[in-house]
Amino acid sequence: MNHDLPVLYSFRRCPYAMRARLAIRHANIKVELREIELRSKPAQMLEASPKGTVPVLVLGDGTVIDESLDIMLWALQQNDPGKWLQVNDFEALIQTNDSSFKYNLDRYKYAERYPEHPAGFYRQQGELFLAELESRLMRTQYLCGSYFSIADAAIAPFIRQFAAVDERVFQTLPYPALKRWLAAFLTLPLFDAVMSRYAAWKPGSSSVAFGYDAV
Repeated sequence: MNHDLPVLYSFRRCPYAMRARLAIRHANIKVELREIELRSKPAQMLEASPKGTVPVLVLGDGTVIDESLDIMLWALQQNDPGKWLQVNDFEALIQTNDSSFKYNLDRYKYAERYPEHPAGFYRQQGELFLAELESRLMRTQYLCGSYFSIADAAIAPFIRQFAAVDERVFQTLPYPALKRWLAAFLTLPLFDAVMSRYAAWKPGSSSVAFGYDAV
């Protein structure tokens, strides 16, 4: 393993880490992947980014990028074979996903922690965003046009998480275009490639190269 490679601290199921891995893989950039355990975060990661959340990317020169969207942009600005960045108005859409939708998603998923309202209330609040996505997907195949872009990669992991809270209920919701879009995302070879399982990294353990095979 080349020790000058960027190091990516990740957690397989985290949607923020998922979107970062999608962009890195798409950009065909090679990194050293370090899968972490949330209950036992490595000191090296916490030293690089004391906030303690994934993903964290440490570049060869020591620069730390610890926001998932910034990692996506870093990767795509180096190599963007699918022209993910050549779409309009993705910033506002991702901002809505990361703010109000994520707020309600967390409360829907962990409703027992937020007893002020029942889970259904938070689901309905989240559906405001689903309805916006449905409207877009009724007009175009993907969120920002005719091809998969940064918006789809950044948002799909969170819609996947929303659907998984109660899959039976999700299937009853009136968003057929969104359901088709999500199902297509889940069958992408790119998605499959970034969801491989790795043992938790510990100092001295074998390194895992990630992102260097074109998909």
